[in-house]
Amino acid sequence: MLTVDQREEIRRAYFVEGKSIRRIARERRHDRRTMRKALRDAGPPRHTLKAPRPRPILGLFLAAIDHWLEEEQQRPPKQRRTARRIYERLVSEFGFQGGESTVRQYVRERRPRKREVTIPLEHDPGEAQTDWGEARVNLDGRPTRVQLFCLDMCCFHWPFVMAFLRQSQESFFAGHVAAFEEMGAVPRTITYDNLSLAVKRVLTGSRREEQREFVAFRSHYLFESNFCRPAGAHAKGHVENLVGYMRRNFLVPIPHVTSLEELNALLGERCRGSVGRRLRGQDRTVGEAWEEDELSFGADLPEAAGEAGRCGEGEGAPLSAYVCDLGHRERGQGAGCAVPAGAQHAGDGAAVLGDLRCGEGGAGP
Repeated sequence: MLTVDQREEIRRAYFVEGKSIRRIARERRHDRRTMRKALRDAGPPRHTLKAPRPRPILGLFLAAIDHWLEEEQQRPPKQRRTARRIYERLVSEFGFQGGESTVRQYVRERRPRKREVTIPLEHDPGEAQTDWGEARVNLDGRPTRVQLFCLDMCCFHWPFVMAFLRQSQESFFAGHVAAFEEMGAVPRTITYDNLSLAVKRVLTGSRREEQREFVAFRSHYLFESNFCRPAGAHAKGHVENLVGYMRRNFLVPIPHVTSLEELNALLGERCRGSVGRRLRGQDRTVGEAWEEDELSFGADLPEAAGEAGRCGEGEGAPLSAYVCDLGHRERGQGAGCAVPAGAQHAGDGAAVLGDLRCGEGGAGP
């Protein structure tokens, strides 16, 4: 096989010195077909296979892998099996004895895609990122689209995921409270995109007019908030990756659950199970990093949990009923509540402070 230097000499002799292919082949003792290849392409030699390499171990399972990949095309793009999940299924169902890299290579060939080159960032302990994701589950026998509150501790890659039926401010706050209680502490800084649940209006530069409920919630837990630039979601890449990782690894195959409580228990179990993994380029697992640095990253939890809801004032007669929205609760289990306005009131404005009686979707008392 000719080197690039030999190709250059051949091309120079033909195009510059005007020698014939026959003469160059005789002088250099190479076949004329080799000379013509060098004249057609000046680049380095490339080895091409005339036939695919044999796969003595994987070859027995190619039909099954191809069948699974075809099935994946009917599923949501963000909840399709990764090569690792395919490898794990081969091991568990067929007793596959080959290596994971062999499966990865074949899946990559069958499902080619381009990857962007990124530079990893370093974060101080105490920095967190949050985002919403979306996935499909089978809830109580019905295909249901759920909203997933995701929080990622950037320094440790410690994950937290919680499912809700919709993205409401109540769900937003409830997800924070559950994450803080799971960690046993509060991050120093949390990065968000400019979601309307926290931002009322985007001003110039980094200035934001924030929702008053969000300001009160942040003041209760005493963390700092940081917002991405408009259309700059890449600034919180850790949680963006968590959303995709969670969908591909926690929700594949699509889970069948009877309630949101069961789904969140499943997500919590899989989040805790993922702390044993070691990320590329790291010398310790997620759990080891968490145990070593958890005392340095945030503030202690306040004695009382923050309010995961909105407060309002109104007027009403003693027999009126107020309806409260518990959108973060499961459908059919406290989706709406009604209470007589006369339960407790002061002056012209009624302040409902007693126990609420739950109704079907917020019907009257």
